[in-house]
Amino acid sequence: MENESRKISFPSKTESIAQVDKLVDTICEQHSISEDHYGNILVALTEAVNNAIQHGNQLNPEKDVEITYTTEQDKLTFFVRDFGTGFDFENLPDPTDPANLEKPNGRGIFLMRNLADEVEFTEDGRVVELNFNTSTTAPAE
Repeated sequence: MENESRKISFPSKTESIAQVDKLVDTICEQHSISEDHYGNILVALTEAVNNAIQHGNQLNPEKDVEITYTTEQDKLTFFVRDFGTGFDFENLPDPTDPANLEKPNGRGIFLMRNLADEVEFTEDGRVVELNFNTSTTAPAE
């Protein structure tokens, strides 16, 4: 995979999520990333962007969501930034706890952590970094 770094930004509107699909399609096609990785990347990045739009920027179209991505040899890294107040990413309710199973939200970070090879929050939770190992071996289940 050729080294590359790009940044895109868009307003915090639900319809902006469609840009994530296009971005992932383009990156996976350009860098011949396998179908095995494609689904994990798409779902994890969509969750990160959705959280940035809804929870970070509170659906305020005046605030942008920024996605920066870098590609290196067998690694794809995304940084998703919102301009909200941040959140306590260390103390989140467990979505697999029976008391939380019926709740309509609270699974996004859980999904990101299970689909990406590494997830890191910085700037009080306003930036999430998603790392994917894109070597030809299938991701761990």
